[in-house]
Amino acid sequence: MRIDEVKTPCYIIDEGAMKKNLEILQRVQKRTGCKILLAQKAFSNFCEYPMIAEYLAGTTASGIFEARLGKEEMGKENHVFSPAYKEEDMVELVEICDHVIFNSANQLLKYKKMCEGKTSIGLRINPECSTQEDHAIYDPCAPGSRLGVTLDNLNKALAENPDLLEGVDGLHFHTLCEQNSDDLETTLKAVEEKFGSYLHQMKWLNMGGGHHITRQDYDVELLERLITHVKETYDLEVYLEPGEAVALNAGYLVTEVLDIVENGTKTLILDASAACHMPDVLEMPYRPPLKNSGKWGEKPYEYRLSSYTCLAGDVIGDYSFDQPVKIGDKLIFEDMAIYSMVKNNTFNGIGLPSIYGMTEDGECYLVKEFGYEDFKMRLS
Repeated sequence: MRIDEVKTPCYIIDEGAMKKNLEILQRVQKRTGCKILLAQKAFSNFCEYPMIAEYLAGTTASGIFEARLGKEEMGKENHVFSPAYKEEDMVELVEICDHVIFNSANQLLKYKKMCEGKTSIGLRINPECSTQEDHAIYDPCAPGSRLGVTLDNLNKALAENPDLLEGVDGLHFHTLCEQNSDDLETTLKAVEEKFGSYLHQMKWLNMGGGHHITRQDYDVELLERLITHVKETYDLEVYLEPGEAVALNAGYLVTEVLDIVENGTKTLILDASAACHMPDVLEMPYRPPLKNSGKWGEKPYEYRLSSYTCLAGDVIGDYSFDQPVKIGDKLIFEDMAIYSMVKNNTFNGIGLPSIYGMTEDGECYLVKEFGYEDFKMRLS
């Protein structure tokens, strides 16, 4: 079936667009010798892992379930980072993960012996260099951040435990969110200034995620120069772990207009929800792109887009159209492969959208359909 024939609401993964992203990432790997991993926290649709595995070096996880998924469904390099680990999870993680990265000296000291001889050990650092302007909720370098060891805290920990870094193979930093390589350049300078002496002791450096490598205006050449600089200066293996870049602009959320309510503003009531089906719209917040629409005031017919949940603030955004929108019309939100399916929920008893794949010739096929049992069985 074609995209205008699918039952709403549903997500559609555009495999042709994803393949183009993967080709860009693969070229970066080939030109620099770095390794790029899929950050599963952004995209965990393992139906696409066989294709992703053709291009990337493996997966990275934020906990035990993602680590299992990467091991079972990708089967390549499998990395994990968490702000803290439960002991029962660590027993399995050291068996299934190639890299285990710790967030603090306390966690490193607690679990280092469990890791020795089984997995490569890493420590996350905090360069205290904030490059965020729009998304404070995603700024790991914000004052008081719990993510990563600052230089001052690392030096204090080493004073108490001089052997702390023995057996540690790599350092990890993650400071970006939907950013270009100029912000990576700024961050890397701070990392080198503060932690350069430690980099010479390591085997690898993980530069984390947030790199919008597949965005049209991304400076890939600068990224490649930075990777090459690190490799040549410190003789390190370099890892990147973007999630968004893998599936950027490679997915849709198709929804139907159920009703139109007017109370000073014309509001479209949709069978899709920001709160349930695209939570980042409210969390970041942001206004998701919508096919064949414009900003408020840009086109003659203006509407606020909302949902059929009871949450008054479940508002997706304000849009304008060339023609009046009618009840029964289908609308297509774009860039819905990332941080949508992994974060959706059944608040209000609203059903989860079906998931479709879309081949390069535009044919849609059903991957997963959800129903009442998926809502019910989460709760008792």
